[in-house]
Amino acid sequence: MNKLRQITASGVFASLLVIASPAVASDTVTSTVEEVETKKEKPKKITDRNHPDFVRCRSEPIIGSLSRKRRTCMTNAEWKETNRKGNRASRDFVDDNQQGFAPGNN
Repeated sequence: MNKLRQITASGVFASLLVIASPAVASDTVTSTVEEVETKKEKPKKITDRNHPDFVRCRSEPIIGSLSRKRRTCMTNAEWKETNRKGNRASRDFVDDNQQGFAPGNN
């Protein structure tokens, strides 16, 4: 009979541990989630359209399709650099193919 009480008592104790463990674990999980949420602040949305980090999107038609468009989004700084590279490539192309006085063409 004494043995039966020990087995029953240990079984009750083990079940209490199993029941209490998720409660303790959930308390630590909620506290860490709250800590992360307070540490993690959303960056302020940039409303100034001239700011270098303001994101602009542009739709470009896809050649060969009447209705499909490609949406390209970049920051103002990235658009500025893309335009600068395109202008430089166009200028180099025109300069290379210009007729006129060039050394060696007499």
